[in-house]
Formats: sequence, C-alpha cells, structure tokens
Amino acid sequence: MLLDFEGTNKLLAKYGIPQAKAKIVTITKEAILFSKQQGFPVVLKISSPKIIHKTDIGGVIMNIKDEKALSSAWEKIKKIAKSKKAETLIQKMIPGEQIIIGAKQDPVFGPIVIFGLGGIFVEILKDVSFRLAPITNKEAKEMMDEIKGSKILKGFRGKNPVNLLKLEEILLSLSSMITNEKRVKEVDLNPVVANDKNAFVIDAKIIL
Repeated sequence: MLLDFEGTNKLLAKYGIPQAKAKIVTITKEAILFSKQQGFPVVLKISSPKIIHKTDIGGVIMNIKDEKALSSAWEKIKKIAKSKKAETLIQKMIPGEQIIIGAKQDPVFGPIVIFGLGGIFVEILKDVSFRLAPITNKEAKEMMDEIKGSKILKGFRGKNPVNLLKLEEILLSLSSMITNEKRVKEVDLNPVVANDKNAFVIDAKIIL
C-alpha cells in the first residue's frame, strides 16, 4: 500500500526529515495565498497514492514565478487532477542539486539505505551507494563520498558545495525509520534537493 500525502508527512516528521513547504489546495485563492506566504517560485503537482510517476502524465508544473503563471498552471493541473481523481498540491520550489535517498526491507539482507545523485546519474549511470541499516555517521559520510558524482556535491566549476551535514542527517533519520518501522517496506525520497544552506525532501513515496 502506498501511503497518502498526510500519512507520508506525519511519518517523515516523526523522524525529523525536513520537507519543502507544501499544501493540498482546492481553489486558486488558496494557491495564491500559499505563494504569497512562502514566496515564488512554486510548483503545482497532482497528488494521489495511486499515481507514482506524475511527470509522465504532465502532472507537475515547475518554476511558477508569478500569479499570472500560477493561474495558467492551475487550469492545466486541475484538469489532470480531475481526470485522475487526484488532489492538487502546491509546493515551495527549492534551488539546488537533486539527490535520491531511499530505504527498503531487503528479503535477504534486511533493512538497507540507498544514496545517489538524481537525474541521469541514477537512471543511466546507476551511480548509487548502499549500506545495511542502521548506519553510523561514518557510514553516512562514506555513502556520500563513494558515488561517482560526489564532486558535484562538494562544489564543481565554481558552484558552492551542498550542505553535506544536512544530507547526512536525512540518511541517518531514514536509517532509523526503516530499522524501527517494521510496517514500512520501502521509502523513496526522490528528489531531495540540497544547496549550500539546507536539504529538503521534495517528493516522497512510502510503501507499507
């Protein structure tokens, strides 16, 4: 069973895993109010435990920079949400590097955690690291250091390095979750966006 938006938020919050500010909204005014409170740019997306790959059906519109663009994006997303019987979610857009952090109950090895860069690094290059959970601080650092794309995290071609401590904290928290929550079969935090100040979960999938 795929955990819904509210249940996912509660479980991540229980383990102190930071999430980008987000809210389920039902009318345009709510979306505009959220954007004024949190600041542009924002993201609109459909939200449903039955839909895993939202981007494949056009269910995510990113980098919405003002009210006019938000109103236009709202009309598009609402049509898709209605056709798929899904809710509409608005979220603060966070700049930074995309990272995948995951965990699962392996039938042979037991609980494991996974770390890798997002995008082509995980899809094509399979650039990920694994450890048996629970992990230590030392193991979390090793996981981040041993992937091929680690140079990107440490600053590359003039870019600021990301906050590795915040990523380490997420890895350790997820390790605790997959170790302690026996009902949780798999967790996919994809993406986690990290910059020089912080790291936030943008999208999370939890399977029970």
